[in-house]
Amino acid sequence: MFEIPEIITLTQQINQNLTGKIIRQGSLGNSPHKFVWYNRSHEEFASLTKRKTVGVAWSKGRWLFIPLEPGYVLVFGEFGGKLIFHPAGSEMDKKYHLWLDFEEGSFLTAFTQMWGAMELYEAGKEQERQYIKGMRPTPMVSEFSLVYFNDLIDELLKGEKRSVKSLLTQDQLIPGLGNAIAQDIMFNAGLHPRRSLADLNSVQRQALYVAIRNTLEEAIHKGGRYDEFDLFGQRGKYVRLMDSKAAGQPCPVCGATIEKMQYLGGACYFCPSCQE
Repeated sequence: MFEIPEIITLTQQINQNLTGKIIRQGSLGNSPHKFVWYNRSHEEFASLTKRKTVGVAWSKGRWLFIPLEPGYVLVFGEFGGKLIFHPAGSEMDKKYHLWLDFEEGSFLTAFTQMWGAMELYEAGKEQERQYIKGMRPTPMVSEFSLVYFNDLIDELLKGEKRSVKSLLTQDQLIPGLGNAIAQDIMFNAGLHPRRSLADLNSVQRQALYVAIRNTLEEAIHKGGRYDEFDLFGQRGKYVRLMDSKAAGQPCPVCGATIEKMQYLGGACYFCPSCQE
C-alpha cells in the first residue's frame, strides 16, 4: 500500500510530467475488481474526463488529488498497486482499472493489487469524502509540530490505552502512515511496538516525533520504499531496516537478533535490545 513517501513522490512526478496535458478519452478500466471503489459509471467517467486538462496535483495523507480542469478532481486513496505514466508510443497494459489517454499520445494507467479508491468529484466535493473530511494534520505539514504531537498524545491518554504502534498505524491518528514505514520509525525512535504511550517521558516523545519526520523525509528523498513503484514503474530506493528480510538477522546498531511478532493486525520487526 502507498504511504506518505510514495504518495508525495507520485504527486511531484505528476506535476513535473502531466500538468497541462489534455485528456483525449478516459476509461474506468477493463478488469473488474470488487475492491476498487468508483463513484462514477463507465459512461459518466468517459464523458466527464473528455477534453479536461490536468492541473496541479496535491496530496493529503494516503490520498492523491489530481485536478481535471475545469471543474473536477480525480482522487486516488488508500491505494495499493501501480499508477504509471506511459510515453507516446508505449504498448497498452493488458489489464487496468483506470486509463487516461492524452492528446499527444501518452497515457496514464492505474492498477490496484489489493484495494483503493479511484473516484471523480466535482471540485470541492472531494473534501466531503469519508476519511478525507476532518483528517488530522499529516507529518509533512507545518501544523504537525512537536507541540501538536504532544497534545495529540495527551488527548489519547484520556481515552483507551494505546501503544506506540497504535499511535502510528490505527484510526489514522497520524494520516499517511502504515505498518510498513512504522517499523522503521519505531526502530529509529528506540521504542518497542507494544510500548504504552502512557509510559513515554518527554525525551522519548521527542525522539518519536523526530523519528517520524526524519524517517519520512529520507524515504521521500529516495523516491519511496523499494517494494513500491513510482510514476515510471521504477522501484523506490528506500530500503527498510525493519522488514521480513531483517527477521533473524543481526541488528544494524547493536548486533542483537531482530525478532518478529504479530501485533495489532500485522507483523512487527524489532530489535529486543535497542527498542524498549
